[in-house]
Amino acid sequence: MSIEYSVRVATVDDLPAITEIQNHYILHTHITFDVRPHNPDDRLQWFREHSGGGRYQMQVACGAAGNILGYACTGRFRTKEAYDPTVEVSIACHPDCVARGVGSSLYTALFRALENQDIHRIVAGVAQPNPASNRLHERFGFRPIGLLTQVGRKFGNYYDVLWMERPFGGN
Repeated sequence: MSIEYSVRVATVDDLPAITEIQNHYILHTHITFDVRPHNPDDRLQWFREHSGGGRYQMQVACGAAGNILGYACTGRFRTKEAYDPTVEVSIACHPDCVARGVGSSLYTALFRALENQDIHRIVAGVAQPNPASNRLHERFGFRPIGLLTQVGRKFGNYYDVLWMERPFGGN
């Protein structure tokens, strides 16, 4: 069943819905290594770090009723200045919207918005197993570059993280 939605730049007013999506994955899955739910007020600094314009941007998918169906963002990869042309990407969809094209639309819009930025590489760390996220990233040109084994513990289990990267821009 298809759903109607549009993709736009995230605003701080979207933060409660974004936080709700994040909290679902925190509480019910291993795909984020956060272990405690967030509240929107505590996420303001995170939001600012991932939506300041330039190479750090955030897009949201909005349903016909204005509800947030998912988000995708880029943020700082590492704090040392030489890493600035590399950004890390993150994406999450409302659980009812997984495998319905929302993630692809979010990445399409985000990468288009970043086209004129000084970005040389985009990286993603994907907690494993997560075949849907692996496939999404591969469709957007990411390739696996390494596996960190058992680096995260959640729900009493250890999980691996697959690192993926893609070239970006002509720099």
